[in-house]
Amino acid sequence: MPVLVDGDTGYGKALNVMPMVRAFEDADAAAVHIEDQLLPKKCDHLNDKKLADAQDMATKVAAAANARRHLYVIAGTDAAASEGLDGAIARARLYREAGADAIFPEALTTAEMFRTFAKAMPDVPLLANMTEFGRTPFFSASAFEAMGYRMVIWPVSSLRVANKAQQRLFDRLRRDGRNPNHVGRDADARGTLRTDRFIGLRCTRCIDHAHRPGERAGTVKAANFIKT
Repeated sequence: MPVLVDGDTGYGKALNVMPMVRAFEDADAAAVHIEDQLLPKKCDHLNDKKLADAQDMATKVAAAANARRHLYVIAGTDAAASEGLDGAIARARLYREAGADAIFPEALTTAEMFRTFAKAMPDVPLLANMTEFGRTPFFSASAFEAMGYRMVIWPVSSLRVANKAQQRLFDRLRRDGRNPNHVGRDADARGTLRTDRFIGLRCTRCIDHAHRPGERAGTVKAANFIKT
């Protein structure tokens, strides 16, 4: 599955963006988005965000595009709240010219704003953010597609669902002092096995076994760790 990484503001200036791009590529990311706020940045759906100079951001985008080997570079703009939709569109065009593969207009507040932005950026791949409880109304993936957006992220949805499950668990522990059935309802054996494989638990056990006193070191080959 292709992974899109949040590159924040690029973690500094243009010189910082280049190693960031290579680091994400080395981690097998498929794409990254960077935004035109100043550090320390705020969530895009909060007030009083401080924007970077548009030319400075364009320089970061160009640095990312020049440094990448295959990473898909998405340039985000938070300008709609302070510079209006026209300002956001002007920045988006500048970032596209600098080498962005796609554009990410953040915190748009109406369907009309999304449509207007898309019409102003014909043939440019666009990313939308469908975070809950933000400035953007709830839209489905198909609704975004109809408005001209090829990509949509739900950046915090899984965390919020997980937090609710954790709340139920802790409520039960506080009330009953035990948890006989709750985990069985919110997790299954296959999910646990997938998690164990993802974090490399079997590999860790293999390493422990291979280095027990009295056993020949190197019994378990590193290639076996990767396969698991």
